[in-house]
Amino acid sequence: MKKIKAYFQDVHNELINKTSWPTWPELQNSAIVVMVASVIIAGIVYAMDYSFDNALQWIYQQLY
Repeated sequence: MKKIKAYFQDVHNELINKTSWPTWPELQNSAIVVMVASVIIAGIVYAMDYSFDNALQWIYQQLY
């Protein structure tokens, strides 16, 4: 039981004293960067899907 208590004390000490937490503005900026990157990547994937779909439809129409 002492080992478990010591473990949780070490975890608490690590989170309070040794971890650097981002400030609220840093967190907001990071979230905005992630959202913008997600929208850009989603747009690229959509464009690729749309173009491949059209290309394959054209190829199938030429074959059949």
